Parts: sequence; C-alpha cells; structure tokens
Amino acid sequence: MKLASLKNGSRDGQLVVVSRDLKKAVAVPHLAATLQYALDHWSSLAPALAEVYQGLNQGSVQNEFVFDEADCESPLPRAYQWADGSAYVNHVELVRRARNSEMPPSFWTDPLMYQGGSDDFIGPRDQIEVVSEDYGIDFEGEVAVITGDVPMACTPEQAASQIRLVMLVNDVSLRGLIPNELAKGFGFFQSKPASAFSPVAVTPDELGQHWHDAKLHLPLVSHLNGKLFGKPNAGVDMTFNFGQLVAHAAKTRNLGAGAIIGSGTVSNKQGTDYGTSIDEGGVGYSCIAEVRMIETIRDGKPATAFMKFGDRIRIEVLDEQGQSVFGAIDQQVVAYQPGR
Repeated sequence: MKLASLKNGSRDGQLVVVSRDLKKAVAVPHLAATLQYALDHWSSLAPALAEVYQGLNQGSVQNEFVFDEADCESPLPRAYQWADGSAYVNHVELVRRARNSEMPPSFWTDPLMYQGGSDDFIGPRDQIEVVSEDYGIDFEGEVAVITGDVPMACTPEQAASQIRLVMLVNDVSLRGLIPNELAKGFGFFQSKPASAFSPVAVTPDELGQHWHDAKLHLPLVSHLNGKLFGKPNAGVDMTFNFGQLVAHAAKTRNLGAGAIIGSGTVSNKQGTDYGTSIDEGGVGYSCIAEVRMIETIRDGKPATAFMKFGDRIRIEVLDEQGQSVFGAIDQQVVAYQPGR
C-alpha cells in the first residue's frame, strides 16, 4: 500500500491512497482525513485502506484523480517524534578519519542517534531555504520508517513488527554550523534545519523481496544538479537494521504511533577503505560531506564545494523496471527571504 498527504492549506495535509505506479490517487475522508489519524487507528483502518489500494490498482475506484508529486507534503507534515540514527558506520568512520580521530569500538555495537525538530517538515518538492551559503549546505539521502505504538524496552524483533511505513529522507545539514554545536557537547539543532521526506510512504509488504531483515535492499539514487552523484544500496553495509534502531529509540521510553526513525546517510564501503565515486566507477555517495572527507584523507584538504543557491538535489529509489517506488524528493536551494 502507498499513502501520501496532499497540500490542502491545513497543517497536516489530506491523506490519499496512491496507486502502485504513482499515477493515480484517491482521497479517503470516510476512513481517515490525515495520515496521523490512520496511524492512530491502524489496526482497524489498515485493512480498509488496503482494500481501497487494491481497487485503485484494478481501476475499480470512483473519484480517482491524477497524482502529482508536486502537490505533496511530506507524508507526515509534522510528527510527534523524529529521531535520526547513523546505521551506516562507514559514514561515521569517514567523518572521524578526516578529523584524524579514532572511532570508539562501541560505535559498532551501539547506534548513534539524535532527536530532530519534527514540528515543521518541508514537502518533497519544496525549496530548501537557507540564510547563508556560508552555513555549508549539504543534502543527506536516507531511508526512514514510521512506527505504530512501540513499547519501552522492546526487543529489535518486537520493534520491527511495529514498522508501519517506509519512506525516503533528505536530512538537510548545515555543515558549517555543526562543529560549534557539537563542541558544546549537547548535539545538533541549528545545523539540522527542516527535513523533507519522499512524496509517498510505502508499507513494508508492498516492497516484497526488497524488504527483509528490517532493511530496504534497493539503491538510493541521488542526482546533484542533474548529474548522478550516488547509488549505494540501502541494504548493504547497514550495521544496524530498523528493528535495532527503533528498539534503541525505545530503550527508556514508549514511542507513539507516527514516530519517525531515520537510517542516517546511506553509505557503502564498496570493498575499499572508504568507498568510490561515480566518476571512479563506484556507487558514489549520499552526501557531499563524504566526498570532502575522502578528499581530506587523500589530499589533505577538501576540494568539492557544498551546495550553493540555485543548486538542485533529487533523491529516489527505482525498482528493477526503473519505476520510482516512493516518488522523488526534488529540491532547489534558495536564499531565505523573511515574509516570503
């Protein structure tokens, strides 16, 4: 089943069921006006929503309309919880190597995770507004899950059973602000502006063979200014699966329905010390920072610039037939103008 939230002037958008090929949609106000309502009543509403989905794919649903990804909010335009992990330890290792800092062994056994701002996500086609290019604007291509109610101190297996939906993320990062924030010893906040999620959120069963071991086993494809930047497989080199990440978030607290847990930047080692770029015949990367880290390790300093105003990033996942699974996050960086 595929679900989306259309912009309708409200804070939470209008829930729609989307066809498998992302060409058609239908609103379901008689079942749920918003995705959060559907998640709050998942056990009773999911079968009915799945029936609508089946009918939509078979062409037997009335009031269907053409689905346009540009009309979408993020599936949850705001959420009660947004916690982002760092499941691809290769990414963390690169960061520390570039700083000549040894990585603690515990990073391989205990996930990193930060709590992000979740009151105001931006849509998958919305502009990324930033005050200054000096902030070091970067994209981060990730996968995320939306949970049902997760009990405190649950096992990873129990946590995995509460994964309701899967989607993609552009976890925008302002690299120039990160060092000073981390130096205070209290984590990210200003350096992590509003994130954007894919137009469509997908139930794990819809992913078929590509969802197993609580991981998405498909390449995450990123294009920066129209040029292929990365296509690492999200199921490769993922040290902690989503069951483990959700359980980590729930170690000392319950998670409410609609909690979003992110994977962190998708990163593949590719049989090397730190991966290989597309230009060098590899699968590339899911953020600019990794390229800069490799340049620093190799050459002593970075050469690739962070994003500038006018730059565009596109992030999506394609199946074997080249069909977009979640729709595309496609965003342009622009200068923030108060009151616009």
